[in-house]
Amino acid sequence: METFLDAVWDTSSVTGRLVTTAVMIAVAVLFGIVAGRLAARKSADTHTRYYLRKAAHYVTVVVLLISLAVLWRPFAGRIGIVVGLVAAGLALAMQEVIGAFAGWISILTGRQYRVGDRIQMCGVRGDVLDITPLRTRILESGSSTDPESWIRGRQYTGRVVSLSNRFVFTAPVYNSSTVLDHLWEELTLPIPYDADWQLAERILHEEAESISSTAEARQAIAQMRHRYPVAEAEVDPRVFIRATPNWVELTARFVVPVRAARQVKDQVTRRVLGRLSEHGLRVASITQDITVRTRAPATSAPADEPDDRHT
Repeated sequence: METFLDAVWDTSSVTGRLVTTAVMIAVAVLFGIVAGRLAARKSADTHTRYYLRKAAHYVTVVVLLISLAVLWRPFAGRIGIVVGLVAAGLALAMQEVIGAFAGWISILTGRQYRVGDRIQMCGVRGDVLDITPLRTRILESGSSTDPESWIRGRQYTGRVVSLSNRFVFTAPVYNSSTVLDHLWEELTLPIPYDADWQLAERILHEEAESISSTAEARQAIAQMRHRYPVAEAEVDPRVFIRATPNWVELTARFVVPVRAARQVKDQVTRRVLGRLSEHGLRVASITQDITVRTRAPATSAPADEPDDRHT
C-alpha cells in the first residue's frame, strides 16, 4: 500500500506519473457519476435533470484535462506558443460562436429588433420571443407567398424557430413593428369593362377609408420623422386603376396594424363583395368562349342520275 501511495505522489518519474494519471481518471469517473446524480436530484423536471447531468460531466472532464496537463507538463517553458496555438484553434473552431456573440452585441447596441418585434430574417417571419448571446428565438408566422407554409396569412403557426445571431451581418432583417407598427395593405379586384367600374371604384374607396388606420399611422410617421430624416408618407386610402386586356383592375391601398392585417383585409373584402353583389356588379375572371360548328354530312348522288365522267 505504501509503495502504491509513493507511486501516486511521485510525479518526477514516468512510472509515477502513469500511476497518478490512472488514479486521477478513476477519481474523475467516480466523481462525475456522483456529481451527475446529485445534480439531477435538485430538479423534478426531466429536461433539467438531463442538462444538469451533462453539465456535471463536462465540468469533470475539463478539470481532469487541466490536471493532466499540469501533471505531465508536456510544453513546459513554451507557454506562449501553447497559448497562441490554443487561441488560434479556438478562433477557427468557434468562429460561428464568435460571430453569433458579435451579432448579439450588434442587436443590443444597434436596436435592430427587440423582444416582441415582428421581424423577417433568413426567410423566417414572426415575433421575437427571446434574444440570447448566441440565438434569437422567433414565434413563427405564416405567409401567403411561402409554399412551405400551411398558414396562408400573417398568423402564428405554433412553431418556435431559433436563428443564429450572426445572420444580422449577412442577411437583411425586416422589422415591421419597431417604428411604425403599421403596414400598407392592398386589395385588388378585376371588374369587367362592360360593368360600372366607376361605381365599383367608389365602393372600394369607401370601404378602404372606413377600415384604414390612417390617424394612427399618421401619428406614428410624425414621431418617426423626429428621429429619421424621411419624406412625408401618404397614408390616406386610395384606389388605383389599371387597364388590362381582360378587365379593369382596381387596387385599394390602405394602412392596417401589423398584427391585424389578415383580419382587416378579410373584413374589407367581405364588405366590398357584398356591396358589389347588391349593385349587380361581378368580379371578372378569365373565361374563354368556344364555338363548336358541326359539318353537314356529304349526300351521295341519286342512283338514276347519269354519270358525267368520261373514259
